[in-house]
Amino acid sequence: MATEHIDTRLLEELTEQSQDLNSDAVRITRSALTGFGQANEPGRRRWWQRGSVLAGAAGVAALVGGRAFADSASPSAATADDIMALQTAASIENLAVSVYQTAAGLSFIKNGNATVAAFIAKTTAQHQAHAQAFNAAATQAGGQAQSGPDPKYKAVVDQALPTIQGPADVVKLAITLEDVAAQTYTKNVSLVSSADLRKLFASVAPVEAQHRATLLAVQALLAGNAADLITIPVDPAKLPAAAGSVGFPDAFYPTTNASPISEGAVK
Repeated sequence: MATEHIDTRLLEELTEQSQDLNSDAVRITRSALTGFGQANEPGRRRWWQRGSVLAGAAGVAALVGGRAFADSASPSAATADDIMALQTAASIENLAVSVYQTAAGLSFIKNGNATVAAFIAKTTAQHQAHAQAFNAAATQAGGQAQSGPDPKYKAVVDQALPTIQGPADVVKLAITLEDVAAQTYTKNVSLVSSADLRKLFASVAPVEAQHRATLLAVQALLAGNAADLITIPVDPAKLPAAAGSVGFPDAFYPTTNASPISEGAVK
């Protein structure tokens, strides 16, 4: 790619929007969980307390943006396909966590651009929270939690990791995982059987899409030999001409590469 000037205000805005989306989810979901608890009979364990998944900040943030699974009438309301979809989603999140944690330990990340390192740390925590939410919903529905990685994309990761030589390689791999997560959750909205599960998938998908958009912006800056411009806050005096569409190549988010619901299900 030829040298390309990217307005890093895009990177700043995308990162802030991703954080804002999760912050809003904390407030919204706390309210939803409180209402759910009040509607249940005394002494009944609430679903988010099972399997040591507590309604702390991480668990609440994981439900990103809606009432999620809290209003389901009972675990029996979920289907076998619902459980597989939730387990596959958890497997994708597990793999993303592993990749980001590996990336954080690489010397050129630890000792490199501070903004990229901060993004990796923040995104890792969000993926951990998403995995907790999907697994909590799966166990509430009568299934098992998925602690393993998605098998298809684990093979992709295993092949890619030995070839990583710099930040651009890490970003490329992360884009692949964020994209499959966003595509899968977008498609799952039409595949699951309850409104609450549709809300769960529909609210987490935009967060993954935000991650991808941010990474696409970083990828363009790295390819344009402008890594020094990946900074927050941005110095406006140093900004080149804007290219605001770099993080949003699709008018409508595709689902062609969505993982099937059975891909990461517990066998």
